[in-house]
Amino acid sequence: MKLSHFNFNLPKELLAEFPAENRDESRLMVIDRKKNTIEHKMFKDVINYFDDGDVLILNNTKVFPARLYGNKEKTGARIEVFLLRELNSEQRLWDVLVDPARKIRIGNKLYFGDDDSLVAEVIDNTTSRGRTLRFLYDGSYEEFRNKLTELGETPIPKYINREVTAEDAERYQTIYAKEEGAVAAPTAGLHFSKHLLKKLEIKGVNFAEVTLHVGLGTFNPVEVEDLSKHKMDSEELIINQQACDIVNEAKAKKKRICAVGTTSMRAIESSVSSQNTLNPYEGWTNKFIFPPHDFSIANCMITNFHTPKSTLLMMISAFCGHDLMKKAYDEAIKEGYKFYSYGDAMLIL
Repeated sequence: MKLSHFNFNLPKELLAEFPAENRDESRLMVIDRKKNTIEHKMFKDVINYFDDGDVLILNNTKVFPARLYGNKEKTGARIEVFLLRELNSEQRLWDVLVDPARKIRIGNKLYFGDDDSLVAEVIDNTTSRGRTLRFLYDGSYEEFRNKLTELGETPIPKYINREVTAEDAERYQTIYAKEEGAVAAPTAGLHFSKHLLKKLEIKGVNFAEVTLHVGLGTFNPVEVEDLSKHKMDSEELIINQQACDIVNEAKAKKKRICAVGTTSMRAIESSVSSQNTLNPYEGWTNKFIFPPHDFSIANCMITNFHTPKSTLLMMISAFCGHDLMKKAYDEAIKEGYKFYSYGDAMLIL
């Protein structure tokens, strides 16, 4: 399969600018791979597809307010600083992206907050927009992290052409988010309300939690026609023994095992044993899933509608089957489904 197989015309008005009023009331397209059928439901109807002993695999990463605005010393130019990952907590070194990048050179200082209480010095160039910053702040590490949280804003994706609202801080986060470290939300999970999770639990559905800290690489379009040449960014992944036990028991009993989102799917596919069971894992993964791919753990998945040429779309093609996926996407566009982070959802059985 080539990159050109994953291009399609996505009308601008189908990119969701805001989330649905209620989490579980977005639309749900249900695709049955065996029957080759497509149905249209509401997200809360997802409960009808799961029974006692089935498992949902959730990515419990938590998005931190990664987007900061500072001013460059002397000129006062406004600079956006996007925190990617912490490199060293003692030295307060961070890997960041800056915009506009051409103005930001090694040795420059940036000032944050109305009182300039937080300062950062540029100590290295990493990529065209990437820099390493050393933050200077009078206070303990905990106070420094609190300051970052106070000054940062929710990193909603760039395609959303509006100011960040207070609502985004809540809605661009799953209700089961626990482990801070993502700069983008695992968006399939945004559709679950507390009420819906409770109803699934009462029905006997089990939840296995994994942690994959989603990086900005998730938004990188593929730019090589030969997919095998594409390099994924590495992301931190933790799968504990408890999650493995829940998943492997369900697998042994031939239950439905559903990966909630492409990040959960990438997490579990990164740690498969030779017996096709899930292994514990702690480290980094840069796994890129594209057709053809044999999926070892999950036999169903929940995902949003993805943009053309994205790695996410390629994974869906591998899981769903390319022709059925194309048919589903054509129908989604015709029916006015909303795409991307705040968009509608798809259940693939």
